[in-house]
Amino acid sequence: MRQFTLVIVKPDAYSRGLTGEILNRFERAGLRIEAIRVSSSQHDMIDNHYPRDVEWLRVVGGKTLADHEQLGKSTIDKLGTDDAVEIGRIVRSRLVQFLSSGPLVPFILSGNRAIEIVRKIIGNTLPVVAAPGTIRGDLSVDSTDFANDESRPVANLVHASGDPDEAAREIALWFPEFTHQISPA
Repeated sequence: MRQFTLVIVKPDAYSRGLTGEILNRFERAGLRIEAIRVSSSQHDMIDNHYPRDVEWLRVVGGKTLADHEQLGKSTIDKLGTDDAVEIGRIVRSRLVQFLSSGPLVPFILSGNRAIEIVRKIIGNTLPVVAAPGTIRGDLSVDSTDFANDESRPVANLVHASGDPDEAAREIALWFPEFTHQISPA
């Protein structure tokens, strides 16, 4: 099944000169780059990139809560709250600020089950637990506890759409000229 998905090389990867290597890994897997550009000063677009709905915030905040619990750390001490939605808002704010901090490279990939393949290639959201051989496992060592100590998001190099609906929404935001070519399924 041919799919389209959005990937963004984040400012941490761009500043380290990793864009070429990241693109190369997708191309070697057989995925095709359909559109690409370097973007900067796109705060409004980045703000619209991350959802604001309570369920998304709860999931994002819940991941941070679970990570802190596993490490025996208090989210109240680190973030001032243990409410998953409020933590989600903090994480979202940090993500928007971080993606707005420097150049980034959004691009559309296509291929057989592209969303699933891209997620496999990039690895776990948390680089410290990402498998060797993945982008995050090979090129980053960041963790939520270290990031929270520095009041920033996890430096995990890339964003990738998580499902067909998210891919369609994100592609429409970043590449509206391609929306007519891409359906969620």
